[in-house]
Parts: sequence; structure tokens; C-alpha cells
Amino acid sequence: MIDDAHALELFRFADSVQSVTLRVACDAPMVAGEERYYAAEIVLESGFVSGTVGLHISGGDLDAWGRCLDALDAEEGAEWPPGGRSAWLSVVPEDPMEVTVHDSPSTQIAVQVPVDVAPGWLEENRLRLEHVRKAVA
Repeated sequence: MIDDAHALELFRFADSVQSVTLRVACDAPMVAGEERYYAAEIVLESGFVSGTVGLHISGGDLDAWGRCLDALDAEEGAEWPPGGRSAWLSVVPEDPMEVTVHDSPSTQIAVQVPVDVAPGWLEENRLRLEHVRKAVA
């Protein structure tokens, strides 16, 4: 579990019934070579199923998330983070938006959540990305 005092949301897909968020611990990164990795967790909440899966993200992953937001803005699908090293999600910009959380390579479980996102969701997620970038800089 991530300590709330040092966590920021990188993204949030939510409606009044369910949500998928990613929280990043912006303190105490793990260092591997020249790359810093931050503990994170994808949190899925709904009336049917709720769960959390952990992962670690890097500055390069933040850049990749920015490109995913650009793809979603262009009404293209997105998969993040790249590389298949941990849990990941896929997002299909339909109505409602389809967000699938994949716990690969661990349990091989995937949960798809339809989310009726509110207007302004893209701008809010871009702001979240900038807050996380500033916190880990």
C-alpha cells in the first residue's frame, strides 16, 4: 500500500459508480542504473469488483502516459505502461470508455470497467500528469 501523505494521482477514469485510478508514491524512488522507479498502484473500484495492483513507474513511463493521453484525445486506444514488465492497462475511447486493468505477468487476471467519463476528463488527467512530473523532478 502507498502512503497517502506522499501519493499523487497520475490518472483517474471515474463516473458515479466506478473508477480506475493510478496513485504514485513520489518519495523514495528505487534506483536502477540511471533510471528512478516510483512505487505505484492501480486502484479499481466498483459495486461489483474492487482491487489494487502494484507496479513501479519511471520518468520514461510518465512520458509514455503523456503520449497515451494524446492518443486518447485523437480517439485512438492506448496501452500503458509499455514493456510488459508489470501490471498495465488498456483504454478504448468508446462511449462508455473501456478501461481494462491487466495483472500480467503475475496472476494473468484482467478486469474490464466501462466508465462514463465526465467532460473535462482529459484536461484533468493532463494536469495530474504535470503534478506528478513536478513532484518527481
